[in-house]
Amino acid sequence: MKNPKMVANAQKQRRFRERQKELGKQQVRGYVTPQGMESYKELSAKTGWSDSELLSNALRITYAAYKCGQIKLLNEWLKDNDK
Repeated sequence: MKNPKMVANAQKQRRFRERQKELGKQQVRGYVTPQGMESYKELSAKTGWSDSELLSNALRITYAAYKCGQIKLLNEWLKDNDK
């Protein structure tokens, strides 16, 4: 017999996924807004990177900006370029 706690958690996760889809979000490695999905597709097309490569390189860029004290600059660039 299934654990009632596991069943409740599965139902909760299903409801969450349905709400995200209703909001127009698409799951890539989490739920992405339509604007985020456009940026994802643009980066993928320009670089030819796979989903894993995009995630890995995004983390590397963010970490490098953090280590160099440039997070504020990175955030400003993203805002200025509507990303």
